[in-house]
Amino acid sequence: MSLKNRFIAWTMKNRGKPLSPTKVIATTFGILILLGTILLTLPVSTRSGEGCDLLRALFTATSATCVTGLTPFDTYTQWSSFGQGVLLCLIEIGGLGFMSMATLFVFLLRKRIGLKQRMVMAQALSLNDMEGVVRLQKTVIFGSLTVEGIGAAILTLYFTPRFGFPKALWLGVFHSVSAFCNAGFDVFGFLEPGASLVVFQDDPVVLLTLGALVVIGGLGFLVWEELASRKPFKHMTVYTKLVLATTLGLLLSGWILTCLLEWNNPQTLGGMGIGGKLVNGLFQSITLRTAGFAAIDQGALTEGGKAACMVFMLIGGSSGSTAGGLKTVTFVVLMLFIWSRFRGRSTVCAFRRTIPDSQVLDAMTIATGMVLLAVFGAVFICATSPVTFTNALFEAISALATVGLTAGTTGALSVPAQILIILYMYFGRVGILTISLGFLAGDRANERFRYAQTSLLIG
Repeated sequence: MSLKNRFIAWTMKNRGKPLSPTKVIATTFGILILLGTILLTLPVSTRSGEGCDLLRALFTATSATCVTGLTPFDTYTQWSSFGQGVLLCLIEIGGLGFMSMATLFVFLLRKRIGLKQRMVMAQALSLNDMEGVVRLQKTVIFGSLTVEGIGAAILTLYFTPRFGFPKALWLGVFHSVSAFCNAGFDVFGFLEPGASLVVFQDDPVVLLTLGALVVIGGLGFLVWEELASRKPFKHMTVYTKLVLATTLGLLLSGWILTCLLEWNNPQTLGGMGIGGKLVNGLFQSITLRTAGFAAIDQGALTEGGKAACMVFMLIGGSSGSTAGGLKTVTFVVLMLFIWSRFRGRSTVCAFRRTIPDSQVLDAMTIATGMVLLAVFGAVFICATSPVTFTNALFEAISALATVGLTAGTTGALSVPAQILIILYMYFGRVGILTISLGFLAGDRANERFRYAQTSLLIG
């Protein structure tokens, strides 16, 4: 059969079949990235008016749509006002559109799954009909735009005396959206190209405003819904309790570790006063939640500092949020499982509730897969680009967890390494959700038989 006839036969066979949620998400993001790539290659998108080559346009469009923040060049220097507008649209759609699609599919899938196969995030709300889904969608959109609007207003008022109202308004809107969506793109290159927020490391208003937007965006819409209901903490669902407790714990531990490891490093926190060290240490902990803004030079971090950053980047934010990574609840379920096994227990419990074994296995699967991909990516980058293994691993985790921080190696990546990073950014944003939806839908392989058991020496 010829290729044409095969295509016709495949089309006829699949005609009329609805796309699965995972295919819809993957296809939608693919189309959005392709459209952004085309727009960024236009001469009107670049400041020089010469257009951008296809690979770098694809890299940037993927980074913006997947709200990562990695870029081979300074955003302000490279892109014109039109190009920056394209990036802003990609960030907003990639962030809020992703959340809306995730919300819709999660709760549509809840109507046909069993209790034991539900993910923790799907148990956070007792919604069983379309009316509940519509209400949650409204909460996501209205809440997101409200928070972004407040952030934009604060930044605009603060920047107006220094830059004038028109420029201050653009800076306020762009960075409020970028921070809330955990994208990490900035247009402060007119102050110092490629410096990100280093130029504001002595400005607590800018750092704390952007930091608050990052944290709110990384909590997730399920948590917003419960917080909006003003329930006392003890009456909240286990999922919300885990998210709030884990987020607070990670922010505090990241803050403490950053200060301890970088306090006397003259290239990061060492040259600041005590107040500056504390504020920048806190912002560094916040930006590791997959925000991607850099108030200190990431390439100048100590080896211990980079290692700590990679751990926090890999964990990321919460499910159903604008953040990426393993997700906070996935991480805490793994920690609770390890703690339970150390204590000789076979069940995992949190807040007097037992977590199903299937969800523990799901968490282990996602975590193991991401760690293996990160290590493979680091080895591949080292083999194809002139960078150290530590910086290569930093770059791979940053892409896979959609963080956007870089140790200064993005511009030195070879073409194969850039392609790998593009794939990692796409997988980190889209692939993790589609895998999670697969777990949620209960699409398990049918085991038609089992082999006899055997005993092994473990440990």
